[in-house]
Amino acid sequence: MRLSLRQHILTVATVLLMGAIGTYKSEAQTDAQFSQYYEVPTYYNPAAVGQTDLLKIRGGMKLQWVGIDNAPQTFLVTGDMPFKLFGKRFGTGLVLNQESIGLYKTLNLNAQIGYKFKKWGGEFTAALGIGMYDQSFKGSEVKLPDGDDYHQGSDDGIPTQDLHGTALDLSVGLWYKHPKFWAGVSSTHLTSPTVSLKTESEGGQDEKLYEFKTNRTLYFMAGGNIPIKNTLFELMPSVMVKSDFTFTTGEITARARYKKFINFGIGYRYDDSVYATVGVELKGFYVGYTYDYPTSAIAKASSGSHEVFVGYSLKLNLGDKNKNRHKAIRIM
Repeated sequence: MRLSLRQHILTVATVLLMGAIGTYKSEAQTDAQFSQYYEVPTYYNPAAVGQTDLLKIRGGMKLQWVGIDNAPQTFLVTGDMPFKLFGKRFGTGLVLNQESIGLYKTLNLNAQIGYKFKKWGGEFTAALGIGMYDQSFKGSEVKLPDGDDYHQGSDDGIPTQDLHGTALDLSVGLWYKHPKFWAGVSSTHLTSPTVSLKTESEGGQDEKLYEFKTNRTLYFMAGGNIPIKNTLFELMPSVMVKSDFTFTTGEITARARYKKFINFGIGYRYDDSVYATVGVELKGFYVGYTYDYPTSAIAKASSGSHEVFVGYSLKLNLGDKNKNRHKAIRIM
């Protein structure tokens, strides 16, 4: 028996949620959705590596739909930097992401490499990401309510044993950086990795094959830095659109930055939420916070979502002019 476990679990979870808050339209999401996507672009596009002469590290978490039991909790760590090899510019990065939704857990580890070249007054980066997509399900803790109109106490589509498996995961991307704006297109889970797991009853009878299927997802991201004349402010608008060929959504964010120190703004994610964000940068350190308020019926059960990121950026010297620099001491 072959069963698509991810889809089945999400269907049951949606039914439970509908019973809790009434009618609610819900679509499954493959990748986690961070409101500070502009701070962790390598999570969505491997070609975003090494966009500055900095070793950039970001780490954080998102608590989604606070107030709802077993709601998604997501942790993310990214790191990227540029480097030179044979006179050419490259970028490299690493992404580690873990998401928990009830008894379901996803772990994604991705290494990235990108090649850079100048064109049209800016710099292009073409990149590849290679990693693993790890899935697990705590079937031993499954408890289905019984005695109502929505479901029965047993369901052959949901295992009662713990399951775990791993599959190869690939991503590709293209990024363009201009002094006044940036933009990128990418595809995560390029091969639509499927993790297959078997369960057997005693004696090897009644074997079942469960599948964790991950949808290929396309992304478009863009943004800019617009100085406001005769002030210390600059505008930093950005936008992101994503689609897994079944569900398409997008969001737009309007931020301002003062003295390259503090940035603040608001955003809107289509048919999902509005949010407010603030971030502080000081001597290479970064701290950012975002609060999402749902605009859908889920607001009846949740007070919103919280997202926090911290990080550090270290200046790298990739120039050649100081390669053989030394001090000369003269004695007069």
